[in-house]
Amino acid sequence: MNAWHFPPEWHPQDWIWIGFPHDPVEWPGFLGAAQEQMAAFANAVANSGQQVRLLVRDAVNEARARELCNDKVVIERRVYGDVWLRDTGPLVMRDGAGGRAARRFGFNGWGGKYLMEGDQTIGAEIARDAGLDITTADWILEGGALDCDGTGLVVTTEQCLLNPNRNPHLTRTDLEMRLQRDLGFNRVLWLGDGLINDHTDGHVDNLARFVGPNLLALPTATGQDDPNAAIYADARERAEAMGVQVALVPSPGRVERDGRIEPASYMNFAVTTHLVVVPIYGTEHDEAGIAAIAALFPDRETIGIMADAILAGGGSFHCSSQQMPRA
Repeated sequence: MNAWHFPPEWHPQDWIWIGFPHDPVEWPGFLGAAQEQMAAFANAVANSGQQVRLLVRDAVNEARARELCNDKVVIERRVYGDVWLRDTGPLVMRDGAGGRAARRFGFNGWGGKYLMEGDQTIGAEIARDAGLDITTADWILEGGALDCDGTGLVVTTEQCLLNPNRNPHLTRTDLEMRLQRDLGFNRVLWLGDGLINDHTDGHVDNLARFVGPNLLALPTATGQDDPNAAIYADARERAEAMGVQVALVPSPGRVERDGRIEPASYMNFAVTTHLVVVPIYGTEHDEAGIAAIAALFPDRETIGIMADAILAGGGSFHCSSQQMPRA
């Protein structure tokens, strides 16, 4: 069999690309701390024995990254705007013979909200420099809008994929056909809304993550004031109705900044070949969140790294990275 498919994230990887925060407008008052937290992520993965390719915007940020990162981290100067390479980077496919190729999609700044220089070109650039053939699809899709289990099953949210600011001319059936044609997915688990105040319009990688074939990790509400309790419950009901097994992970609970509910989630963990990195936020639930995710990956070490400053820019470790699956 030689069909192209998108491998699950726990498939062995040759390296991981990570974006380094550089824009003080995007991280007002938090840029320095966000850089430190992203460097801690890069260092942890590099120390685990996997190559890290950290993208930096210019000479000033390259110097800052070299100050914060160990010598195992490979630093590449690139033109990009947002650091969210999960969405702007290439989705790397594999075939039955072990070959690799990049899939690219249209990108419109998460529905026209954030358009920055380089975000529409960085994915093709790093894919080309990695020696990958590139195919570009005729519709808009961000990598954080989907997650797969390696058997042809993909999970996404209606809030994002059916949003009229992405592909208003495409129906649910059209999108399912394109997910199969371009990424090899033959079954779609449609969840409803993503987290409150997620500026990506509800990316699924902040809500639900496959951790094995037909096994979906989902948050469960902590505390009576958890703002996403109804969203978590609805996601669980939809998954179980489709016959998907659910593993529950405590949520961070209610996380606010200046009176605004933040889309804080342990689900934005990054899976690498030897290590799982969980974003934490300084809440009383951090240790329980890390432990629950560690239990789902017994073949890897699982650690938590503070990500509250990165979250101030709109995402976390999974959002900021994109993996190169091993050939």
